[in-house]
Amino acid sequence: MLERHIRLNATEDVKEFVNEATKCDFDIDISYNRIIIDAKSLLGILSMDLTRELTVRCYGESQRFNEVMAKFAVA
Repeated sequence: MLERHIRLNATEDVKEFVNEATKCDFDIDISYNRIIIDAKSLLGILSMDLTRELTVRCYGESQRFNEVMAKFAVA
């Protein structure tokens, strides 16, 4: 399992993130506090508080998705 912290600042960021997540054949969860959403759900992610740092947990590996996560990674 890979875990990273990201920040999605705009609706376009969310769309890009979800688009790449849906191409993965493994589960990806995105969360903050106790709220956990399937990362392949556009409406689910848009319903989250995007001002917060989000935790992404991947249960598989994809080079392209790793690149997208690196783009939104929090230092």
